[in-house]
Amino acid sequence: MSDFPEGFLWGAATAAYQIEGGHDAEGKGPSTWDSFVRQPGKVAHGHTGDVACDHFHRWQEDVGLMRELSLNSYRFSIAWSRILPEGTGEVNQKGLEFYDRLVDALLSAGIRPMATLFHWDLPYALFLQGGWTNPDMPKWFAEYASVVSGRLNDRVKDWFTLNEPGIFLVLGQVEGTHAPGLKGTPYEFFLSLKHAMLAHGAAARVLRATSDVRIGYAPHCIVGTPASDNPADVDAARAYTFGDQNNARRFWQQRLFLDPALSGEWPRDIESALSERAVEISADDLKDMSPQLDFLGLNYYTGEVVQATPNAAYEIVPEPPGSPRTLFDWTISPEGLYWTLRFHSERYGLPMVVSENGVSCMDWVALDGHVHDPQRIDFLGRYLDQLRRAVRDGIDVRGYLHWSLLDNFEWADGYRQRFGLIHVDFQTLKRTIKDSGRWYAQVCTSNGASLPLL
Repeated sequence: MSDFPEGFLWGAATAAYQIEGGHDAEGKGPSTWDSFVRQPGKVAHGHTGDVACDHFHRWQEDVGLMRELSLNSYRFSIAWSRILPEGTGEVNQKGLEFYDRLVDALLSAGIRPMATLFHWDLPYALFLQGGWTNPDMPKWFAEYASVVSGRLNDRVKDWFTLNEPGIFLVLGQVEGTHAPGLKGTPYEFFLSLKHAMLAHGAAARVLRATSDVRIGYAPHCIVGTPASDNPADVDAARAYTFGDQNNARRFWQQRLFLDPALSGEWPRDIESALSERAVEISADDLKDMSPQLDFLGLNYYTGEVVQATPNAAYEIVPEPPGSPRTLFDWTISPEGLYWTLRFHSERYGLPMVVSENGVSCMDWVALDGHVHDPQRIDFLGRYLDQLRRAVRDGIDVRGYLHWSLLDNFEWADGYRQRFGLIHVDFQTLKRTIKDSGRWYAQVCTSNGASLPLL
């Protein structure tokens, strides 16, 4: 018997630039990532997403593999510049037709399509006009949302507006390690955050007006896991996750990307500590940033263990030497998934979907032709056990989307990281379902009943 409710979503997730390829095919315009990968030294080994997994040409095969994995849902992103090559204006019908075909194939396979409007690949033409610092960005994003939803909303009923604005704004516009590679001022960061939050709200209103749909948002999660079940440690972990302004964490503070979109509150205390100049925010802005959502997507990979102290709200507990880590050098932190779900449920009260969770491992095709990845199976068993714990505790979580369906282009790391349930040979583009994919298929078909009891 399963602990998971009937209709629970078991799926996988991808992003357009990471898998599609076809970077200039059939009228697609360039994105900031198409430009960034061509700058020497920006991406490991000079890799690009020009071909990636070639999903643009191999989507039928990939939908067949999803079916073989028994997925009942699939989260994908739409490439803005494939639809509007200049970011606004003339629509590329061939781009829309690609997503038409993909959505129809998913539905025919019994897989629920879940579309993300923006997963980091801003049209380069809009970047040249200032990108997220331009006050017209919400208008441009709403135009794009209108074009896409007008074509797909008769079949796509689940939408995410933005994926991880903390990543594309901090890594892309403060630290310069992701596209477009800027090292902007704190004021420019908060101005971009304002426009991203207004764009989120504008797109949600467009989606809501055009059809009966479910709308969500997918921030990254920087969560504190309590060192014990002691209430003081739980409070300390909650304070780390959402609480006091902390200069040491700079722009990596959860409230920056959650409170404007979900509560209509601007994090003025964090802004005043980090920026000498405040962004103008009106009451109407706050209202426009926080439309009613149907669910919250949570992207969780790792977290910090936090404990209470006599003289401070919290302190981070150092990792013991030799703690298990992923190939990306992230700590294995399964308990953090439970606390992510619990803390966000308490604070925002929305139904939730785990919109990304997975692990990069050192995978290759063995001599027997299979891909044996026992570490990923162990990782999933541990993390999904914490998901089950959340469900048992009555937390309203409605789905789990594994990152990722396919090994893919992992942004600045190029092809060094493999997160997929399906191995991709980037020379031949041959797909091989990994042992973890077969294991996850059993989880999907059993609605979680096959999970080990830990």
